[in-house]
Order: sequence, then structure tokens, then C-alpha cells
Amino acid sequence: MITGLRCVLFDLDGTLADSAPDLAAALNRVRADEGLASVDAHALRSHASSGARGLLHAGMQVTTDHPRYAELRESFLAHYAAGLADGTHLFDGVAAMLDALDGQTLRWGIVTNKAARYTDPVTRALGLATRAGVIVSGDTTAHTKPHPAPLLHAAQAIGIAPAHCVYVGDDLRDIEAGRAAGMRTLVARWGYMGFNGDPDLWPADGWLDTPGDLTRWLAQRGAARAANT
Repeated sequence: MITGLRCVLFDLDGTLADSAPDLAAALNRVRADEGLASVDAHALRSHASSGARGLLHAGMQVTTDHPRYAELRESFLAHYAAGLADGTHLFDGVAAMLDALDGQTLRWGIVTNKAARYTDPVTRALGLATRAGVIVSGDTTAHTKPHPAPLLHAAQAIGIAPAHCVYVGDDLRDIEAGRAAGMRTLVARWGYMGFNGDPDLWPADGWLDTPGDLTRWLAQRGAARAANT
């Protein structure tokens, strides 16, 4: 374990949970309402972290300045709310990763831009709600990532200074938010990654190819820190 590290915070969609199946299904239900054929769910995966805005753009070429954007967004959200835990599941290796953190007595929590009315049922369905030390949703504070406010709120709520936290996410805004909050940051390469350029160039402290790499990263950094003391 890294000396001084006491808490690991995670993004939800694309980091802990693969929610792309349910998000794509909601988009295709909107398309069906409009008399349009379904699109391949795989083609929408990389947009999953962008929520309604990104999926409406990717799947229907509807942008925020479209005259029906608000209407279609509400339709998308209603469809998503009706089936938000139908196909959503933990990524392979996440359950074992969280078990390992619990075994090391490291606190962990979730900080997501997803609104609480969606975060709460999803985390309950995945068995995370009663395990996480803190859950911060997109409407918990006045700001969303990449603003540091949600991460600072999580640190305060769990009672651990930001300098003793590391934030793991699959989008550039996660890394930006973590850095702005004074936390170490790790890129979850198994996630959606978005369209924010080469993740190798993101200003992170480390890159993880699989969830299991987190425990190895913690152990390696701990060994390196011990060798330098």
C-alpha cells in the first residue's frame, strides 16, 4: 500500500460499471419512438460516458441546439430510468478489485456525474450502495467533473484529506478533476475512454489495463516508497 494513501475513489460508468447496454437500449427506444431503426449498440459504447447529450448526438445526430433536443433528452432519460439496471454489470475483475481493497482496509467510494436518481438504483442493483464509503452523484454538489467540487465533497464526507486519495476514471475529465482536487489519478483503460485524445497523454499518475492492475499499482508504489525511506 502507498504510504499515506487511505482512500480510492472511482468513477462509475466506464470504470466500475459497464452501463453501455442500458444506455444504448434507451437511445434505440427513442429511435423507435421516432420511427427509426435501431443502431448497433457496439457503435455507441464509446459515447456512453457522455450521457444523453453524447448518445443523442452519436445515435441521432441531435445536438444541444436542435429544436427538439430538450424533448428528445427527456424521452431518452425516461427510457433509461425504466431499464437502467437491465444489462448494466460490473466490468470483469471489478468485484475482485473491490474485495482486495476491503481486504487491505482501504476505504473506497464513487464519484460520478450521473444524477442521484439514476446513481442510487444502479449502485443498489450492483451491490455497491452498502459497500462504498461515499457516493457522490452529479447533482450532489453545484458542479460536475471536471470541476473538483464533487471529489472534494467525497473526501470531506469520508473524512480523508484529498492528498491521501487516488481517483480512478476512464475519461479526461476524471483526471482533470482529480488533479484539481489535489488527488493522485489513474486511467482505467478498460473503460469507454471517450474522445479526448490519446489517454497516454492525459496528465495522470498511472494507467491501468485491468482492474487487477490497481492492487499491483498500489503494491508497487508501496514497495518503491518503502525503498526510499
